[in-house]
Amino acid sequence: MQELTRNGIVIDDTFAEAFGMRATAIIITAPTLKWARQAAITMTGFATSVIGCGCEAAIDIDIPASETPDGRPGCRVMIFAMSTDDLQKQLKTRLGQCVLTSPGSACFADLKGSASLDLGSSLRYFGDGWQISKKFGGRHYWRVPVMDGEFLCEAKTGLTKDAVGGGNFLLLAADAEKALAAAERAVAAIEKVPGAIMPFPGGIVRSGSKVGGKYKGMMASTNDAYAPTLRGVVKSALGPEINAVLEIVIDGENNDAVNAAMRAGLKAVIDFGPKRGALRISAGNYGGKLGKFHYHLKDLLP
Repeated sequence: MQELTRNGIVIDDTFAEAFGMRATAIIITAPTLKWARQAAITMTGFATSVIGCGCEAAIDIDIPASETPDGRPGCRVMIFAMSTDDLQKQLKTRLGQCVLTSPGSACFADLKGSASLDLGSSLRYFGDGWQISKKFGGRHYWRVPVMDGEFLCEAKTGLTKDAVGGGNFLLLAADAEKALAAAERAVAAIEKVPGAIMPFPGGIVRSGSKVGGKYKGMMASTNDAYAPTLRGVVKSALGPEINAVLEIVIDGENNDAVNAAMRAGLKAVIDFGPKRGALRISAGNYGGKLGKFHYHLKDLLP
């Protein structure tokens, strides 16, 4: 494998392989940003991977009160799944259990797509017949009575079939502390890119995986080639100077969003330098045979 170097960091001449997904976005508002974020954080919990969680979700950006539909602070949340049916199921369950229940919350559509998904149209039945349909400014809302007043929720939100899941890069460092420092710089940079989310805890993955495994029924198992403790007993991708690896996984509203997020993350890690952060950057792929989106690191470098 050929290598490039930027600011003393080795860049593998490889690519990240990503997949087409379905996605939607909503805006959650509340009396304060604290409570808007609380509803959004609860809604996006246990949503790191479609393999085990059914969807991938996270907060995209915070939105000031001056830019939300009801003039209150809010958050834009993005949810990704492999099919429209899966996305609708996850959206309904998470909205009903995590946003409807949160004090002072309201919910609005924030994505225009070729199709639509139910928001308030599916939750209105909680009103037990007391719910009210309201059309205003060309948009349809449901007002559902709850114990602190009413839950205002837009009837539907858009669905995009152009979403991309699985953009990624690997940060290889001398120790866990430096790997984490580099990863945190990447996350901070990517968080500023609209339309892109990082669904894993804090945007970072330590349990990188490969397809399949030795045990029956395992869809994925530990990426042993990048596990430092297995160096010497497996075909390792790590040199003796590497003792920790962390991965950043990115989902985007479209291909451009993933491109922009990867560029921002790579630049942040490279600018941070090898003394405090990563010694080498790589990416995960399946030989280009499974996902139609390929992000070559050399094309994304600053």
